[in-house]
Amino acid sequence: MDSFLDEAARRTPVRHETEVLVVGGGTAGVAAAVAAARGGAEVMLVERGGYLGGLATGGLIILLLTLDDGRGRQVIRGLCQEVTERLVTRGAAHHPPQEQWGSDDPALVERDQGWGLVWGRAPHRVRYSVAYDPAYMKGVLDDLVRESGVHMLFHAWGCEPVVESGRIVAVTFQSKAGRFAIRARTVIDTTGDLDLASAAGCEHELERVLPWMWFTVGGVDVARARAAGAPGFQTIGEGKVLMPWGSIEKIGRIDATSPEDLTHAEFECRRRVLAEFDRLRADVPGFDRAHLCEVADQLGITESRRLVGRKVVRRDDMDQPRPDSVAVTGHWTKYGTTYAIPYAALLAQELPNLLVAGRCISVDHRVHHATKEIPACMATGQAAGSAAALALTARVDPPDLPIGELRAHLEAAGAIVSIA
Repeated sequence: MDSFLDEAARRTPVRHETEVLVVGGGTAGVAAAVAAARGGAEVMLVERGGYLGGLATGGLIILLLTLDDGRGRQVIRGLCQEVTERLVTRGAAHHPPQEQWGSDDPALVERDQGWGLVWGRAPHRVRYSVAYDPAYMKGVLDDLVRESGVHMLFHAWGCEPVVESGRIVAVTFQSKAGRFAIRARTVIDTTGDLDLASAAGCEHELERVLPWMWFTVGGVDVARARAAGAPGFQTIGEGKVLMPWGSIEKIGRIDATSPEDLTHAEFECRRRVLAEFDRLRADVPGFDRAHLCEVADQLGITESRRLVGRKVVRRDDMDQPRPDSVAVTGHWTKYGTTYAIPYAALLAQELPNLLVAGRCISVDHRVHHATKEIPACMATGQAAGSAAALALTARVDPPDLPIGELRAHLEAAGAIVSIA
């Protein structure tokens, strides 16, 4: 039987006011905040932790899968391409050269499989996917936010949207300084778990998922390990290997919005990471002098709540051009598969000043396998941030923004918005 605690009424101080409030500092949130700021809006980005990137940095999911369509054609550019170029300039990223994208050369495919850049069923081809260093990624994202003039706030957990007359007028946060609110004209939910939209009563779906905890190992004789068929992928840094699943042993599906399930998964995944590392060092050629470098500080969960928005992208929408699309993505395990993501998939049905970006946009479970990846999350984040800024300039709500204006703005910023 449920029990309840009655709390006394309280007044919440408004700590900040802004035009666009982005909640969640993963790659989608960074892209949304930077795009909105570059579009001329006053922007505040709030992140519950102390760094940007989310799973793409602290989660050690350090592979951009993928920026192409599996046929050698780039389908994601814009801010994701800018981030990739900044990482390459610092020597912190690896990807195959453009002239090799789409090649079925077995030697090139085998090379890229060793980096974790090629997935799915054979026959394989070279993909435009990227392996990178997570520490440098944090720095690149910091630079983007600072340079664009975004007001950044770490260590504040978004609690609840305050809804008045059918609009979000503020969001409350909890921090070590106590509870406070931020007023905003437009809100973008990039929490990954759709925290704000679900708290506001927006329709959504929930999936139970297998949790993982990625980790990296140094001091590996990579050539010897690869010759022995050892698990893991080569990554940035000499003798360094990325272990993407943490352990091949599954612990069962969890509800990633349940603190009890998450607690169980954290304990189990960390225990199994250490056990797996001990096994590698004891039994696997090339790992005998290895050392543990990093263990992800968050579970590798890429699905929980998904918005049921003004348009749900479904499997039948595969490879279908759309005049209202604001982003395109390929599929990391399928060759030649593309999805055009319509603007309406970023819009909640219930609230006119709420946009959603990242892995919780309005798609079905199958399409989610493509749209949850980092490049796609950055593409939808850029679209949402650009829409928020343009709507403010036009003095309309985001759903009333002319789609042609948004698409033209995104293309001018280097994004790809249409299936060719």
